[in-house]
Amino acid sequence: ELVLKVRVQNLRDNDFIEIELDRQELTYQDLLRVSCCELGINPEQVEKIRKLPNTLLRKDVARLQDFQELELVLMRSESSPFLNNAAVLMEQPCYNSRASKLTY
Repeated sequence: ELVLKVRVQNLRDNDFIEIELDRQELTYQDLLRVSCCELGINPEQVEKIRKLPNTLLRKDVARLQDFQELELVLMRSESSPFLNNAAVLMEQPCYNSRASKLTY
């Protein structure tokens, strides 16, 4: 078996869970199915799978090694229960006009 660490991107709880996949049946669809089942999300919500830190995982998953960290990137949806405040705040301007006024 292949043991991988998987999480959903931009959740407050950014812990990984470990999933196990049969090396003989290691496909992108199996990875997606098992990951979504373990995380309790719909596979149709997943836009892409990222091998951390910055590699887009494509159809060939046979090169994955034990304990590699993967992240499921979900499609943007206003009705998604996985859309958290941190993701919303990251899209808003971070300029604070009161903090920019210095007192001398």
